[in-house]
Amino acid sequence: MKSLLHIIFILLCVSLQAQKKQYFLIDTETKVRKKVKDSVTAAKFLDSLSQSNYFFTELKDVKIKGDSTEIFYDKGKNFNETFVQLSDSVKIQTKLKNEFFTKNLDSVKKQINRRYIDDGFAFSRIKSKYKGQKDGFPIVELDINKNNRRTIDGFVVKGYTRVPKRFIKNLEKDFKGKNYDDKNLVAINKNFQSHPFVTLERPPQTLFTKDSTQIYLFMEKKKTNTFDGVIGFGNDKTEKFTLNGTLNVNFKNMFNGFESLNLYWQRNPDKGQTFDLQADIPYLFKSNIGLNAKINIYRQDSTFANVRMQPALYYHINNRQKIGFRGTFETSTIIDSLYIQGKDYNKKGIGIWYDLTTPTEVDLFLYRTRIRVEFDYLTTAYTLENVNALQTQMYVFAEHNFHINGNHYFNLKGEGAMMSSKNEFSANELYRFGGWNSLRGFNENSLAADFYYYASAEYRYLVGNQAFFDVFGQYSQLNNKTLNVKPKLYSVGLGFNFFIPIGLMSFQLSNGNEFGNPFKFNDIKIHWGILSRF
Repeated sequence: MKSLLHIIFILLCVSLQAQKKQYFLIDTETKVRKKVKDSVTAAKFLDSLSQSNYFFTELKDVKIKGDSTEIFYDKGKNFNETFVQLSDSVKIQTKLKNEFFTKNLDSVKKQINRRYIDDGFAFSRIKSKYKGQKDGFPIVELDINKNNRRTIDGFVVKGYTRVPKRFIKNLEKDFKGKNYDDKNLVAINKNFQSHPFVTLERPPQTLFTKDSTQIYLFMEKKKTNTFDGVIGFGNDKTEKFTLNGTLNVNFKNMFNGFESLNLYWQRNPDKGQTFDLQADIPYLFKSNIGLNAKINIYRQDSTFANVRMQPALYYHINNRQKIGFRGTFETSTIIDSLYIQGKDYNKKGIGIWYDLTTPTEVDLFLYRTRIRVEFDYLTTAYTLENVNALQTQMYVFAEHNFHINGNHYFNLKGEGAMMSSKNEFSANELYRFGGWNSLRGFNENSLAADFYYYASAEYRYLVGNQAFFDVFGQYSQLNNKTLNVKPKLYSVGLGFNFFIPIGLMSFQLSNGNEFGNPFKFNDIKIHWGILSRF
C-alpha cells in the first residue's frame, strides 16, 4: 500500500503543470480539510498514517480544480490490537519474544523506543510495517531507525560564568561521555538545585551538531550572604530576668571562588560569651582539596577562658559531601583562683570529620537532610599538675525533614557527643550545650557534660510558602562525672516562622526542665530572630 501511494503521487506530480501550487488533503470520514505544501508532503502524510496504526488507508480520489488539487483518502480502522513481529535488532535490544499479541501497540512502541533512548539513541524512531492478517488482526513488524548514539560531550556556561574551573571539571567528570537521556539531564538539573552558590535560570538546553552534543547551562549567582540574629529572654541561675542573643554573619562567594567567611557571637544569661571565626576555601589550587580554618573563643564571665584553633583540609566527594582531616590546638586559662573545679590545660591532636547536606524544595527550611560526624584523638597537658592524658572525642548530628502530605511536615533531629579519658575531666573542658540551636527551653550553653545526647521531634504546618507553625518536644540525657549527675531532661514548645521583606523571622516559646521537677511558667524562654540573605 505504501509503495502504491508513492507511485500514484510521482505520476501525479509529473502530470500536473508547474503552476499547480495548492494541495488539500480531505478525510472522507470526518470531512476534515487540510492544506499541505506540495504532493511530496501529501505522500508523507499518508505514509505516516500507517505508523499511527491505520494500516488500511485508501486513496479514494484526486480532483484537480484550476490551481488546486484535492486528495480524498479514507484512513480506515485504527488497529491498536495487533500481532507484533520484532526485527532481529529490536529483539536483541529489548529481549522480548519474537512474536506476540498486544492490545496496545502504541504502548509497545513507546516501551521499545524508550529502551533505545535510554541507551543514548536520542533520535531513534520505531518503524511499523504491515505484514498481513491473522485471526482478523493485522500482523505488524516493528523495526528501529536508531540514528547515531548521542553522548554528552561537554558543557557551555552562559550567564554567570565566573565559577571555579574545578567546579566545571567535576561536572564533566560526572557526566561527560554518558548517554544523552532524560535520566542524566534530570541529574544535571538536580545537581544545581542542591548547590549552595549557583542555580540554573532555566533547565539545561542542548545543541546538537553532526559530531557532538553540548549542554548549555544558563547559570545564576545565588544570594548566599546571610545575617542571622536571635534575641532571647529568660531567667538565669538566680531566676533574674536577663537578655541574651546571638549574631551569625556569613559572607559567601564574594570573590567567585565558592569561599566563605563566618562570624559568630553569642552571649548567654549566665554571662558566658562565645566568639567563632571560620574561613573556608574550596578547590585549593584548582583541585578538589579544600581548606578550612576555625578559631573558637569561649569566656565564662571572670572564671575561665578557652581558645581553640582547628585547621583542616578536606576533600569534595561531591557538592553535597565532604570528608576532612583536622588538627586541634586548645588552651584554657583559669582567671578566678577560687574556681577550684577548673584546671589550666593545653590540648593538641588530630581528627577526622564527614559532612553531608542535601537541599530542600521548601524555602522556609534550611535543608532537607544534614549529617555531621566528627572524631578526634587528643593529648591533654594539665600544666600546673604536670600531668598528660590521652583523650578521644566524638560528635554526631543528624536532621531530616519528612513530607507527610499536603502542608504537613515532620522534622526529626538528634545530636550527641562523648569525650573519653582515663583521667578525670576538669569542669572547663566539658561540652556545653542548650539553647536556640540545640536543647531549647534551656539557657544558651547552660548545660555541661562529658557525654550527652538529645532527640527532637517537631511537627510543622506550612501556610503557603511564606510561613509555618511548629510544635516540638525534646528528650535529653547527659552525664557529668565531675558533678556525678546524670539528669534526664525534656523540652516542649511552639513557634511561628514567616517571611518578611528583609528575611525569615522566627518567634518561639519553649520550656525545659528535669523529669520529676515541677513545671514552672517563669522558666519559659522567648526567642525572636531573623535570617536575612543578601
